[in-house]
Amino acid sequence: MDAEQLRECGHRMVDFIADYYKSMETFPVLSQVQPGYLKELLPDSAPNQPDTLDALFDDIREKMIPGVTHWQSPSYFAYYPSNSSTAGFLGEMLSAAFNIVGFSWITSPAATELEVIVLDWFAKMLKLPSQFLSDVPGGGVIQGTASEAVLVVLLAARDRTLKKHGKKSLEKLVVYASDQTHSALQKACQIAGIFPENFRVVKADCSKNYAVAPEAVTEAISIDLSSGLIPFFICATDIHFLYLLIIYEVFGTSIPSCPRIATRTS
Repeated sequence: MDAEQLRECGHRMVDFIADYYKSMETFPVLSQVQPGYLKELLPDSAPNQPDTLDALFDDIREKMIPGVTHWQSPSYFAYYPSNSSTAGFLGEMLSAAFNIVGFSWITSPAATELEVIVLDWFAKMLKLPSQFLSDVPGGGVIQGTASEAVLVVLLAARDRTLKKHGKKSLEKLVVYASDQTHSALQKACQIAGIFPENFRVVKADCSKNYAVAPEAVTEAISIDLSSGLIPFFICATDIHFLYLLIIYEVFGTSIPSCPRIATRTS
């Protein structure tokens, strides 16, 4: 595809997306197809030649859209809120055009430095302490998903604690969470090697907007400390899927003063 073909096809794709958003409310929010529907509509093997753009649009309309659950619909209320924007599409287009793999500064200085700057902006918006900014040994890194962020923060907390108490202390590490916490935390614990029996679930109080009473957490921590275990991680979960991943050394640190180490929205 040369530059002029890209220009023509790009305009048509933008028109297609704009028309979809304009008519989105006419579609049933939840897909009406049955499991396995798509296999009957597509060939058994990949095509050897590319299709035309017209054929692609036909396939999308006739085969794909019926199998789409419309997450961006104004009537969609499951899982996470509609979290994309039409303005964001243009940024995605530009990002795909540059196709940067930003695993180090030299691979694209602009990408690395923009990430640092934007995350500093974010930390300031959240009024986080100065140690969360990049001009000290801190700062943030963008993760691909909320689940990745949970895992990264848990690993950081685990390694920090093991440096203090020794690698043989892994079997003593304890994690605390509400019974409303996303399953991503429990999966992260499995990956991080936290023993399943050391995952504590504290019951939320439905009469208090599903909050967890600090007294219940304090009691659970006290019991574990008296048993020779090492509490090292609490995951607080709010009703809007905002994860405040709280890491702290329990010795000499009270629950109300625990530093918030990272935030991640889903």
